[in-house]
This record gives sequence, structure tokens and C-alpha cells, in this order.
Amino acid sequence: QVQLVESGGGLVQAGGSLRLFCAASTRTPSNYRMGWFRQAPGKEREFVAAISNSGGITRYADSLKGRFTISRDNAEKTVYLQMNSLKPEDTAVYYCAAAYDPTGQTIGAWPDWGQGTQVTVSS
Repeated sequence: QVQLVESGGGLVQAGGSLRLFCAASTRTPSNYRMGWFRQAPGKEREFVAAISNSGGITRYADSLKGRFTISRDNAEKTVYLQMNSLKPEDTAVYYCAAAYDPTGQTIGAWPDWGQGTQVTVSS
């Protein structure tokens, strides 16, 4: 099991940008598929983006393509979510997730979760 700690959330005006960080406590981050999810008030948790263990493959929710970018630095044991052109409907708690998966995939179960970081976009 890997411990995950998110940071970088906050309050931003519509049209602005934020960069989220997810620090992973593992000696072998390159063995883990990583992802971001979000949950808005009164809604179910939804998929945002995922990145393969090496960083070579990424996958996004269709509605977020072009605005959000996931990346990782395995040496820093950190995964990032760059969010641009933010909208009020992007307001949610954003969660980092991980799964042991050295196969290069971006799809599968997500057994490890962080506590989340709040992102609020004002209109």
C-alpha cells in the first residue's frame, strides 16, 4: 500500500489555473499507475485523468481534454495535475489514487487513495 498526500488546491477565479500535487510514499513509484479523481458536492466521484507507471501513457475524461494535464516525476515521487481555464463546475475535492501496475496500463482498480484537496472556482 502506498500513502498519498495531495496539495495545491485553493480558491481561484474562473479562467484561472491551478497545479495539484500528489506525493507518494513508496520507494518504487515507477511501479505504480497514478490517477486523479474528483467529487463535487452532492455528486459521485468521477475520473479525471490517469498516467501509466512510466508516464508514457495518459488518459483523460473526455470533458476535460485540452484543459487538464497529468504528469509525473518518478524521481520526485510526485504526480501533477495542471488545470487551466478553470470553470465553476470544476469545483470539487480532488483525490489522488494509485495502483501497483508496472505493465504500462492506465485502466484498472484503484486501491490506494489520498485524503483529497479542495478546489473552488469562483465565477
